[in-house]
Amino acid sequence: MRLNKRNLGMPLFCIWLIMTGLVQLVSVPIPALGTILALLAIASGALILLDR
Repeated sequence: MRLNKRNLGMPLFCIWLIMTGLVQLVSVPIPALGTILALLAIASGALILLDR
């Protein structure tokens, strides 16, 4: 998969979806995981909205 600057929002969104699903299935002791997921969601949403 090639990552270019024009299509960065969609891979970030995919990573967010995978991480959110894994958190529900597996107990992961990562501090501030909710904050990390929130920032990832905001970044991917903004990039998709800006069509980047």
